[in-house]
Amino acid sequence: MKLSRRKFVGFSAATLAGAAAVSGRARAAAIPEAATATSPSMQPPLFPPTGPTYQPVVTLNGWTLPWRMNGDWKEFHLVAEPVVREIAPGMNAHLWGYNGQSPGPTIEAVEGDKVRIFVTNKLPEHTTIHWHGMLLPSGMDGVGGMTQPHIKPGKTFVYEYELKKSGTFMYHPHADEMVQMAMGMMGFFVVHPRDPQFMRVDRDFVFLLNALDIDPGSYVPKVMTMLDHNLWTFNSRVFPGIDHLAIRKGDRVRVRIGNLSMTAHPIHMHGHHFSVTCTDGGWVPESARWPETTIDVPVGAMRAYEFVADVPGDWALHCHKSHHTMNAMGHNVKTFIGVDKRDLVRTVRGLVSPDYMPMGSAGMAEMGEHGADMPMPDNTLPMMTGFGQFGPMEMGGMFTVVKVREGLAANDYKDPGWYKHPEGTVAWELQTAAAGEPPRRRYDKPTAKPAVEMKVIKPRGGHKGH
Repeated sequence: MKLSRRKFVGFSAATLAGAAAVSGRARAAAIPEAATATSPSMQPPLFPPTGPTYQPVVTLNGWTLPWRMNGDWKEFHLVAEPVVREIAPGMNAHLWGYNGQSPGPTIEAVEGDKVRIFVTNKLPEHTTIHWHGMLLPSGMDGVGGMTQPHIKPGKTFVYEYELKKSGTFMYHPHADEMVQMAMGMMGFFVVHPRDPQFMRVDRDFVFLLNALDIDPGSYVPKVMTMLDHNLWTFNSRVFPGIDHLAIRKGDRVRVRIGNLSMTAHPIHMHGHHFSVTCTDGGWVPESARWPETTIDVPVGAMRAYEFVADVPGDWALHCHKSHHTMNAMGHNVKTFIGVDKRDLVRTVRGLVSPDYMPMGSAGMAEMGEHGADMPMPDNTLPMMTGFGQFGPMEMGGMFTVVKVREGLAANDYKDPGWYKHPEGTVAWELQTAAAGEPPRRRYDKPTAKPAVEMKVIKPRGGHKGH
């Protein structure tokens, strides 16, 4: 049976490709075609044409996987395969992912849906998929060798189960896990409530936290790295390549974050207070929520928070571990703050390169200003990069901007540009008094005695040595 593009829920950016042979109960003729996308830009939300309505999510620098209905079953097709992911303009990584990207496409469905997910393996080794946080039959849990045979290269397996509860979940391999997750194999799985009014929001964003270790000039991550990664990413992208969150003033907004890196991340948002409303275990009762501006996302966990976007402006959203808001960073670089390197610079320029630039004697801010002009190896990024309307932002890694604006249309996620601050609302430089102006008021030291005096009394005899 040849499936036409019209059989899929619409996705204009996707192209369709065939699948390999099937293992299990389904026959090859029953495999739905697999959508694929390679653009690193955020795709529009995918609204359901039938069934319960919901506000679909948008994935930072990603997309939602189309599906088809086959009787009572909602069918998806994931293809595990090597992919090329643009980390930010100027750098690509050779990763493993799903359907053309890493992370793979977000899967969206509704509580109570029966889902059938075809998984085709185009990797050079076997794999599986674990549905992280899902309540399902043991044989569908995706732990290779324990709950199922491995999916060999060229084979397709079928996962079938009913979605027991709504919430925020993930998918990733449980086969050669250290390698495959280090290579970027992961994705989001969002299950919307059956009641369209339960936990309803106006905008719903999702992204995964991951880390890569890619040497300058190379393309493939080092899979043995445990903590000393040099690229900390939102959805396998680093600033300034991470999509901004465009939000209409007054919208109720949910941000869902999953962490499949090797360390916890304190995610901090400026300008608003929020409440944590969902974990991978389910929705948090209203009585158990508390106001926050930072939420720590543990390894292998998901957190969703909500807020009302009531303050227009540009607001930073980032990991608060400072090294995680930098790009390709050398961990063995010496500290030169306060060191006069003028003699060294002359020597190095004469021996190595006349373009050598000394850095670090007065901090590293020069890298933000001159990073784009500094010679670098192929396929790498400056440690600090990106410019705002007032100059270099000196950021990289896990950093993006929440842009709250009046007048945006519903479901309009286009970048609205930098915020136009009302007059008198931007911090300004204090000008010193010009010649001829009266002197500014000076605060003199007080001359009066303090109101309370303390008198020290020497101890009496008998306390020597104490």
